[in-house]
Amino acid sequence: MKSRAWRLAAAALTGTVLLLGGCSSSPPSNPGDLCSIFQEKDDWYVAAHKVHEKYGVPINVAMSIMAQESGFKADAKPPMRWFLFIPYGRASDAYGYAQALGSTWDQYVKEEGSFFSDRDDFADALDFIGWYMSKTSKQNNVPLGDAYRQYLNYHEGWGGYARGSYKGKDWLIKVARKVEQRSETYRTQLLHCNLY
Repeated sequence: MKSRAWRLAAAALTGTVLLLGGCSSSPPSNPGDLCSIFQEKDDWYVAAHKVHEKYGVPINVAMSIMAQESGFKADAKPPMRWFLFIPYGRASDAYGYAQALGSTWDQYVKEEGSFFSDRDDFADALDFIGWYMSKTSKQNNVPLGDAYRQYLNYHEGWGGYARGSYKGKDWLIKVARKVEQRSETYRTQLLHCNLY
């Protein structure tokens, strides 16, 4: 009888740990409200402030880029490409919260991250975005607060942006404007957050 009770208690504890572990990487319930995001995930709030202090990037811009790239999903990947009904791979190896390409992530790890940095870790992914935005500011003279041009750099790469590769992509211009609008919404919300 005792051993059965212990097994049940152990199973309940394991289930609780798994449930709580899953919650930490699940997307926020209200991704359109930055205050709600940070109230729900206070460790994200701490990580965002660390990135702001480290790189000087506005929290609202970095979070808006992440929202666009992954919808705050830890294991986000580009959609599968199909020929008729046969899958033939993804458009790129982008992965995680920041949808960082493997080669760009490797550059980040070499310059700023660490061997333990992971693309599916929120704090690491946001630090990657801050690093990328900082380099965008230096390489292409884009202000850190310019969410529209920061996103175009993020999507097209520094060289692509410098060449104007985005100019013929009306869909991308619309997405960049969406990031800019979300960034402004987040900025306004952040001014009125009552977090601590």
